Amino acid sequence: MVQRATQSIVVAVAPSAVYSVVVDFDRYRDWVADLKSIEVLERDADGRALEVAFRAAAFGRSTKYTLRYDYSDAPESLSWHQTWGDVTETMNGSYHFSGGPSVLTTTVTYDLEVALAVPVPQFIQARAASRIQRHALVELKTRVEALS
Repeated sequence: MVQRATQSIVVAVAPSAVYSVVVDFDRYRDWVADLKSIEVLERDADGRALEVAFRAAAFGRSTKYTLRYDYSDAPESLSWHQTWGDVTETMNGSYHFSGGPSVLTTTVTYDLEVALAVPVPQFIQARAASRIQRHALVELKTRVEALS
């Protein structure tokens, strides 16, 4: 069963600065704690990562998955869908970046849908989705604000 969740966080930088960090996959290991490895498998004509392979700590073990990114609504949002995963059947999501009352604030909204490949109670899937989002948003906020 697919678990859907949405969380937001306010970051004290402009939307363009947040977007720049999110699409800089080559630097993810500098700031994403659970990430063990990342490899850009395919880029578009503009050099943007289209398909990215990840290995991350999850559920007390290492998990691997590949995501394909869609830049059609960039830089207001970035979406992705999973093309392969060893533990996850589905991991689709998006980041939306909207300017706050000041040009120097951004509300980042993270939408995520996850389904595990093995049967797991729904409350555990919900907890996992929430944890993924919470950590991603806090780490993103810390990274972008540190770079400002």
